Order: sequence, then structure tokens, then C-alpha cells
Amino acid sequence: MSTLPTIFILISLFATINHAIEIDYCVGDSNLPRGPEGYACKNPSTLTTDDFVFTGFRGERTTNSIFRNNITLAFAKQFPAINGMGISMARLDLGVGGVIPVHSHRTSEIIVIIKGTIIAGFIDTTNTAYYKKLEVGDVMIFPQAMLHFQINAGDTPAMAIVSLNGASPAVQQTSFSLFAGNLPSKLAEQITHLSHEEVTRMRKLFQSA
Repeated sequence: MSTLPTIFILISLFATINHAIEIDYCVGDSNLPRGPEGYACKNPSTLTTDDFVFTGFRGERTTNSIFRNNITLAFAKQFPAINGMGISMARLDLGVGGVIPVHSHRTSEIIVIIKGTIIAGFIDTTNTAYYKKLEVGDVMIFPQAMLHFQINAGDTPAMAIVSLNGASPAVQQTSFSLFAGNLPSKLAEQITHLSHEEVTRMRKLFQSA
């Protein structure tokens, strides 16, 4: 390897490392503009310990939604301290018969079962489904952008904690994307092969959820 390319590689590597440790943290300020790398930073001199603590996972949850679930997010919007850190979390509560319907993120996700029994799985781009009944303490990974789901497989409420490798991983639920947004019914019928009556029923169901 010649000297010039070697120097260039070393400089690039040093610049990357240096950038990674340029600041200790960037607690997001939602009152300032948000860019592609996250929220702008709050003034460090105004921060307290409470800025680095999230208490939103405390307490019990009701699971009376259409899917008998309750999802508590700890993304950058809800927990500004993780802004720019490439990590986020969520609490999943599933009532008896509850599900987290098929959805995807722009990140990978890992799940830890805290209470109950949950069938969790994902479907890859070859349409192969990987799923398993998980017990308390079990952990499963869902690769980046893969469609995945969770189902309460027991006769008692279930709960899990998930972590994602992005501060704002987004959540795209397939059912809501197809039937709760501004996609015309005619197009929904064409791309799903569902009847007009079924698409109409689904739109009423999810737009009111």
C-alpha cells in the first residue's frame, strides 16, 4: 500500500473517532429545529440528573385498544436524553389475546420478556417466518426493517421491554399504513386483492382506532 492512501485512511479513522467523542451527550431540545441527526442540544448548563432519567415505564397499563395492547415509547421525543445516542426503548403490555400487529422500524430491535408468555417473530425478504413462544427472561432479535409481531400466548397479561438501535426508529404498522391513512380505497383493493366491502370495513375499523 502506498504512503498517500495509508495516510488518508489513518486521517479518516482519526476523524471518525474524534467526532464520536467530541461531546459527552446531547439532550434533545424539542423547542429547536430537528435535523436528520436528531434534535438540537439543550444548553448543558441547564441540565439536571432528572434529564437523564425516564419514569414512563412505571405502573400498570390498560389494554383496551383495538389490539388489546398498550405501547409506551421511550424514543428521543419522549426521552430527550437518548437524542443522538443511537438507542431507544419501549414497553409492550399485552392483555389476554392481545397482539402487537405486524410492523417494522428503520432499526433492529431486541425484546426481553418480563411477564407472561409471548409468541414473537419476524418475516424476512424470502417470506420465511421465524417465530417462537418466549417465556420470562427470554430474548429475541428482530433484524433491521423486517416485518415483526408479538402475540400474548397465555391466559394472563404479558409484558416485554424492547430496545432499538436508533433514538427515533419510527413505527410503521402495516394495517394502519394501508387503511388508516390517505391511500385511496381503490388502490388498497388493487394492492391487497381485498374486496371493496372488506377494504371499506378495514378503513372504518382502523381510522376509528
